[in-house]
Amino acid sequence: MARCLIGTDAVFTGRSEQLATPALDHALPAIYEFREFAVAGGLLSYGAEVTDAYHLAGTYTGRILKGENPADLPVQQSSKVEMVINLKTTKALGIAFPLSLLGRADEVIE
Repeated sequence: MARCLIGTDAVFTGRSEQLATPALDHALPAIYEFREFAVAGGLLSYGAEVTDAYHLAGTYTGRILKGENPADLPVQQSSKVEMVINLKTTKALGIAFPLSLLGRADEVIE
């Protein structure tokens, strides 16, 4: 069975519905990093919570605007990760997720 992992490029992120629909039409299980893709009909998303990433970027921006040297700032990454599973898509693709995985999901779209 073919599978698809869609990258996180801004071009892809802005076209989540245009990517999710053909993937579903061709019975292609597709995974994405951001929740917008799962909401648009993708199978699931698993990745950093976008609002947390924006918060980190804002914090860095504030520190730089206050005069800190960007080269002296520590490398950080988002610590909040979310998983969204689209049950409509799982049913359409004939995929069954174990209850243990569904129970761990941050959001299950029915």
